[in-house]
Amino acid sequence: MAIDAGGRAIYAADPGASRGRRYPELASTMRNDFRRDCDRIIHATAFRRLKHKTQVFVFHEGDHYRTRLTHTLEVAQIARALARTLGLDEDLSETLALAHDLGHPPFGHAGERALDACLHDHGGFDHNAQTLRIVTELERRYPDFDGLNLTWETLEGVVKHNGPLTTTSGTPTGRYCEHGLPEPIRLYNAAHDLELWSHASAEAQAAAIADDIAYDAHDIDDGLRAGLFTVDDIASVPIVGATIDYIHNDYPKLDTERLVPELLRRLIGAMVEDVIVETQQRLGKARPQSAEDVRRAEWPAVGFSAAMAESDKAIKGFLYPRMYRHERVNRVMKDAEGVVRDLFAHYRSNPNDMPSEWSLGADEHARVRSIADYIGGMTDRYALIEHARFFPATPDLR
Repeated sequence: MAIDAGGRAIYAADPGASRGRRYPELASTMRNDFRRDCDRIIHATAFRRLKHKTQVFVFHEGDHYRTRLTHTLEVAQIARALARTLGLDEDLSETLALAHDLGHPPFGHAGERALDACLHDHGGFDHNAQTLRIVTELERRYPDFDGLNLTWETLEGVVKHNGPLTTTSGTPTGRYCEHGLPEPIRLYNAAHDLELWSHASAEAQAAAIADDIAYDAHDIDDGLRAGLFTVDDIASVPIVGATIDYIHNDYPKLDTERLVPELLRRLIGAMVEDVIVETQQRLGKARPQSAEDVRRAEWPAVGFSAAMAESDKAIKGFLYPRMYRHERVNRVMKDAEGVVRDLFAHYRSNPNDMPSEWSLGADEHARVRSIADYIGGMTDRYALIEHARFFPATPDLR
């Protein structure tokens, strides 16, 4: 792995060689372009709202469960660790980790499902596309342009969070095969080509796999805290059971209160180390000479080994029925979807009940999209407050 004197790999993204911003700006005398992007995300209104947006449990169920914000911070920590060890640009990896969930509406995936159904005849709602919409249009903090005017490398990393979106001929792939590219991505890409057919940078790939690692660890923690399953239950997952056995061997009398944090630490450590070793092997075989070589490679540069990919799959396979589809969680999320649908229907019939800057629209399609933007930006708490303004009964969501 070729690393220069400054710790940068030959295949790392270089802020000094960025493809630039859509709207030209004077360079900063104190920060490189990727650091500026990171700071712009941190100061964005949408970033602050993550504090009160659902991860799995609605915010008022308890102070110790993850929110979108605490999840995001954990992803950023893991992404930086990966980037540092692999000689990547830490600022770009951190930027993409901090930005990756900006487009989530209130109540997490339940809110997304509800908005997607409400926009069925208007292109649907996709949280990844909404993230792009937020950072290129909806954040209005600068006098010369809408959005945050982030670098090309950050925008491509946001859009390609889960890999290429199209073939080289432009045919949508993966999750977009059936319905095509979401409108916000399609329209933006027509004006500012993000090369949707290629992989993103290694920094973006590191942020994406950091998301997986953080999910596995903190959802085990939150599920145990909520009493949805026990340590003995989760020990049925081979990697978890083996880790618990190692802990018991080192600390035979360790109580559960300390066992769980030690389990999470070791799981995160094992996954991070696996990604580093596997990625170094992939890069050793591919021998990329630039960030462009990483983008144009046949396979992702960053990833789990086959064995760890199976472990990751096993953890998610355990959590899916016992946590994400648990009766208690399902009941709350069903009620949450109802809140979002109610708000959408109300604002569609009563657009003047939205703030004036959101109620404008040249046609029906624009008005509907504006309603989705408004609701999508709400926190869980604000959505419930708004629902209580217009409806005689609002669910407790506990």
